[in-house]
Amino acid sequence: MTAESGRFGDLALRLGSGLAIAGAGLAAVWYGGPAFSAIVALLAGLMVWELAAMVTDSAPPGRAQIVTGAAATLVVILSGALGGGAVASLAGALVVGALVAAGARAHRTPAMLYAPLIVLAADWLIAFRADAGPVWTLWLVLVVVATDIAGYFAGRIIGGPRFWPQVSPKKTWSGTVAGWLAAGAVGLAVAPFLPDAPSRWSLIAASAGLSLASQMGDIVESAIKRRVGVKDASGLLPGHGGVLDRFDGLVGAALVVGLVRLAGG
Repeated sequence: MTAESGRFGDLALRLGSGLAIAGAGLAAVWYGGPAFSAIVALLAGLMVWELAAMVTDSAPPGRAQIVTGAAATLVVILSGALGGGAVASLAGALVVGALVAAGARAHRTPAMLYAPLIVLAADWLIAFRADAGPVWTLWLVLVVVATDIAGYFAGRIIGGPRFWPQVSPKKTWSGTVAGWLAAGAVGLAVAPFLPDAPSRWSLIAASAGLSLASQMGDIVESAIKRRVGVKDASGLLPGHGGVLDRFDGLVGAALVVGLVRLAGG
């Protein structure tokens, strides 16, 4: 095996499943409506299910994890149907967190804290699509995707010092900065299609900030996996690991956008 094949040994598998996910996701974002809400709710349920499975010793995941994932999906759907109010969102998220923690045999604290964040991120993403429209939502998603792609290639080609080796040994500073630059490029490209954006430079800066939020979402999930002692959240997505491994960055970005909107930004 050459060094090149070692660095990109998973590329073909990641690319194939990634293109399928991207096609379905971008179509759902653009058309919105019940289909978008249902897809986001399903993803939230799968992520909570993976988290619940990680913090128990049962393999395969048992009834408790299935119930928890289903509860997360139902909470997101009901919260969206009720208008995604802050009280309804928070209450539902806390219920899911309590369910995950109750079923955990260990690591109850990260489970109890992270599960509600997944539900809130999903609910706020649905609300953002409904209020801001498809182009703004595409901007959010593309920033996350560009951050991930740029980080993947820069980290493997350039390498260099680790960003946070105690938590995520593979994440490098070169990949992190490349993610910021790629996100800024997305902001520059999307700016002409967002006439209500404050300014082009403001959108570029916001894109870089959202990129950092996405990276922190990845870091948080990596910290939980490291604490629990697993490599991937599951094997549901070939080349990517689990749904949580693929969408942890979107969780971080959606949470930041939701908080900014709550603050009136």
